[in-house]
Amino acid sequence: MVSFELNEEQRMVQELARDFARNEIAPLAAYHDETGEFPRGICEKAFEVGLLDPGIPEAYGGPGMSGLMECLIGEELAAACSGISTALTVNTLATAPLLTGATEEQKKKWITPMTKELRFAAYGVTEPDAGSDVQGIKTTAVKKKGEYVINGQKMWISGAGVADWFFVLAYTNKDAGIRGMSAFIVPSDLPGVTVGKKENNMGQRASDTRSITFEDVVVPEENRIGPEGRGWLLAMAAFDHTRPPVAAGAVGVGRAAMEHAIRYAKERHAFGVAIQRHQAIAFMIADMAKDLDAARLLVWRAADLYDRGKKNSYEAACAKCFAADTAMRVCTDAVQIFGGYGFNKEYPVEKLMRDAKIFQIYEGTSQIQRLIISKGIISAVK
Repeated sequence: MVSFELNEEQRMVQELARDFARNEIAPLAAYHDETGEFPRGICEKAFEVGLLDPGIPEAYGGPGMSGLMECLIGEELAAACSGISTALTVNTLATAPLLTGATEEQKKKWITPMTKELRFAAYGVTEPDAGSDVQGIKTTAVKKKGEYVINGQKMWISGAGVADWFFVLAYTNKDAGIRGMSAFIVPSDLPGVTVGKKENNMGQRASDTRSITFEDVVVPEENRIGPEGRGWLLAMAAFDHTRPPVAAGAVGVGRAAMEHAIRYAKERHAFGVAIQRHQAIAFMIADMAKDLDAARLLVWRAADLYDRGKKNSYEAACAKCFAADTAMRVCTDAVQIFGGYGFNKEYPVEKLMRDAKIFQIYEGTSQIQRLIISKGIISAVK
């Protein structure tokens, strides 16, 4: 039987994340949005209470939380500020390929230290000319006497400015296409690694997004994850883990916008009554509520499949696409309900609208998710 009830442990994790979001994130959200300052102090507090890197298994010193728990955390943190929540959860995407394909020695060397003290890692795949088309990357790793020499540039890398190491996808055999891509762990302090300026983004401004340039960066063969040619599979497999929590973050942003819109609709009067009594407004709120509920259920389904060890690429794409598109629409409608006030920085919904847009872009655009969904459903129908 399918149950939609959270158990006691899941409710406790949800409440922990909700309290942290309200007490530690929400009061500083406007400041970090205005300044773009990386929220290191909040990250330190999250690390202390166990909300940073929740999915790292107990075998490597982590909390070993389930994918569903990560989604519960993701929704609550993003409801307070998705820029700060991205800063808090960015490690997950970088560590996911290692948890999938690294050796035990590599996991203990690179992942276990992240559970001992506050550390960051970043996922380096996207390039200036290769976003959705991962096969278009130009970064190369040439093997020379037991080492690899890496050259290339990565772009829009979340957490790049604070990362201790990067997961890097590079070609070891360009002629082999995606089967010629290999994955590497590249420490950020190696000679030849240059991290660019912090990008001045429209939304999620607390997240540290930068470019990374590799110029004759030498890494030992032991820093390669899996065999040569396995990199693309590892990079893509990470999304089965990370897309549900990212989609949960989109639900959190949409939920916050809806709640602000409801409060405002109860207070604002037009034509002699609170505007929530006008059908035009009430129906907008109804659409927000039903679509956010549907998005949350898609997220939970994708996370549950992952937790049970089942393939969830199709379900994760459905959750990511629907939640991202829903968040953008809900935030836009919340601005509309606020009217002129919604367009003003003194009111909360304009920030939420700016923050929501990136959910349709990062970790695979909504168009890429539709490509995954269409291939999955078309191949399933005989």
